Amino acid sequence: MTKADLIEEVSRVVEMTRKESEVIVEAIFDSIVRSLRSGDKIEIRGFGSFRTRQRQPRIGRNPKTGARVEVPAKKIPYFKPSKELKDVVNSSNTPVPAPAPGPAPEQVPNP
Repeated sequence: MTKADLIEEVSRVVEMTRKESEVIVEAIFDSIVRSLRSGDKIEIRGFGSFRTRQRQPRIGRNPKTGARVEVPAKKIPYFKPSKELKDVVNSSNTPVPAPAPGPAPEQVPNP
């Protein structure tokens, strides 16, 4: 799924224009990036968490010339899926239902 596909899905499910859905998706992504840049972690229950990890500086090699190259320390984003997400992805016989557009139907108690 691409970002454009995600925007289309949000637009369809929420019954908004594509432009409005694009603003929502962009706002979510921007919030995640801002939080990671400031060193915060993002935790979305039932989905997973985003964090950054620190990589130490090291000496690498240029694969073409074989010359030694200093690779500086850096932070990398890291995603850890929740147990619920892992279970849903690994269960082969229970498909994840797509949310129905519009209001939820009334629930009728079983006799």
